[in-house]
Amino acid sequence: MDRSTLTAESIRLEGDLTPEQEQIATPEALRFVALLDREFRSKRKQLLGRRRELAECWDSGWRPDFLEETRELRESEWRIAPVPDDLQDRRVEITGPPDRKMIINALNSGAQVYMADFEDSCAPTWDNIIQGQVNLRDAVAGTISFTNPTTGKQYALNEETATLVVRPRGWHLNEKHLEVDGEAVSAGLFDFGLYLFHNAKTLVEKGSGPYLYLPKLEGHEEARLWNEVFLRAQAELGIPSGTIKATVLIETLPAAFEMDEILHELREHAAGLNCGRWDYIFSFIKKQRAEPGCVLPDRGNVGMDRHFLRSYSQLLIRTCHRRGAHAMGGMAAQIPIREDAEKSAAALEKVRADKRREAQDGHDGTWVAHPGLVETARTEFDAVLEGRQNQLDVAREDVEVAAEDLLHVPSGEISEAGVRQNASVGVRYLAAWLCGNGCVPIDHLMEDAATAEISRTQLWQWLQHGAQLADGRIVDRDLYQVIFDEEFASIRIELGDEEFERQQFPRAIELFEELVLRDGLVDFLTLFAGPYLA
Repeated sequence: MDRSTLTAESIRLEGDLTPEQEQIATPEALRFVALLDREFRSKRKQLLGRRRELAECWDSGWRPDFLEETRELRESEWRIAPVPDDLQDRRVEITGPPDRKMIINALNSGAQVYMADFEDSCAPTWDNIIQGQVNLRDAVAGTISFTNPTTGKQYALNEETATLVVRPRGWHLNEKHLEVDGEAVSAGLFDFGLYLFHNAKTLVEKGSGPYLYLPKLEGHEEARLWNEVFLRAQAELGIPSGTIKATVLIETLPAAFEMDEILHELREHAAGLNCGRWDYIFSFIKKQRAEPGCVLPDRGNVGMDRHFLRSYSQLLIRTCHRRGAHAMGGMAAQIPIREDAEKSAAALEKVRADKRREAQDGHDGTWVAHPGLVETARTEFDAVLEGRQNQLDVAREDVEVAAEDLLHVPSGEISEAGVRQNASVGVRYLAAWLCGNGCVPIDHLMEDAATAEISRTQLWQWLQHGAQLADGRIVDRDLYQVIFDEEFASIRIELGDEEFERQQFPRAIELFEELVLRDGLVDFLTLFAGPYLA
């Protein structure tokens, strides 16, 4: 590709491209991304500035409530536009990065929906991002295939596949490999723009459409910005308004207070809301970081049965169903344990109980991270759906949630084992992420950026507020350093010095310790560590 013409237009592409990747990063596609970035850059920056202002308010003791200025909207009757046929049944959704083999296996998994993820389960190396777009183009065209270079095993799509949904990166992230007017473009607009440019018309011709998951929104004004992007993009590409459909992840504490408002802003393009439970716990810690009374117990003691999480999930169901939108449950992080049948059975039982609760509460579907969990999850939803495609008829008018319910801090122990787990999982995940892998099985759980965020913010919170362990010891720097050093000395011995270095552990340890031990809490691990990715 001749980049000189683009450079003359103040569009600068820095990443290397293979011949097939050049078919994605075409001048026309990059101009489309540039158009969106230029048009919405100022508003995006304004909204990110508003986040920083509100963070200062939180730190000063302010706490949110449901918006008084939108009370009439919440109390009035309205519904979103009709949801397309291929998004009516979402009982099981499988998620994962846009890796070629992963895409094929996920689309063939028996799940109703596959969410191809450019965000928390994808380490955003240039190759991962741009090759992911190649893979999705081939998946939409139905031509995607993969041959394992070691075994020779071939992978191709089945005749029937899951509905494809794509999650672009959040508003807070930039794509450093593309600059427009001297500034890195919005990573979310880069992911969205390339996917829409190459696939929207093909999807419509196939009777589907460009369906999205929107991450990390903190309020309805951020949803309004996405809606404006959708309108502009559809007009530019000549596809009907409302063709794009988006499900919003309610995975920040502020967004939980604006579910109605978010759906209303996106009502022409909305498909539903999702309980992004892991990021939600992370946000619960981050937003209330300055408050000693908001210290959470061990991650393993913060399940969906806790009051603040149960309130949020049930409010989501009631809100969605009142508006004709799907209410999606959260992720099951467990994965099958092939080498231990007893442990695998116990893990599946946890998944089964979690999905049974979601189904019986009225959710329309749920998330899993592994094909081996699809049947377990589907069985629980089949039992309550009884032939229906969803539970939009389950109104949950019994649910009443106040601000104090969403802000209720769960009690529970903080243990040495919890400190060790957070240190171990956080560093092991970050090391894998630095190597280009954003979706990592650790101790029989599928960890991604959201669960790593819980690990590092919990450690930061416990250290900042001098949390007390169950045995009476205080979590201070000396205790943390002993535990931290022990954990990674054993990993170094297990791997050997050369492999320890190759797997990026020294840099991961350095970055993770800086995140945990500094006075201020860094907003996002991925922003902090991003400069170290290729």
